[in-house]
Amino acid sequence: MGSHTISRYHDFSAGHRVTGHESKCAHLHGHNYRVTFHCSAPELDDLGRVIDFSVVKTRLCEWLEFHWDHRLLLWRGDPQAEYIRALDPKGVVLVDFNPTAENMARHLVEIVGPRNLVDTGVVLVRCEVQETRKCSATYAI
Repeated sequence: MGSHTISRYHDFSAGHRVTGHESKCAHLHGHNYRVTFHCSAPELDDLGRVIDFSVVKTRLCEWLEFHWDHRLLLWRGDPQAEYIRALDPKGVVLVDFNPTAENMARHLVEIVGPRNLVDTGVVLVRCEVQETRKCSATYAI
């Protein structure tokens, strides 16, 4: 039996550092990210849709804008996190994971999707986080 999935992407800019990285990603730096959300539902709605694309924009893309866009994402366990956050409390977001593309994608699928799509009957089943045009990571359930 087949299933329907829709996708919508959103671009945002953010800084991060990967704690413990063996190369230059250990330094503060940033990316112009592209996140692609893939949503699925057990059946199509009365109009023949998984969900209206504008709902994905409002519930997921705008979450990125509000929480991560033009922010510095640092792992709460980073030994420099509190010091850096003290320099710009509103601009630094402490996250519960080392902010790799892989961990960001997983957080979006496991935490952000369920919280923001809870009453829609739709599930965020896959998320791709693209750091550059050449490099991306995907997490799927």
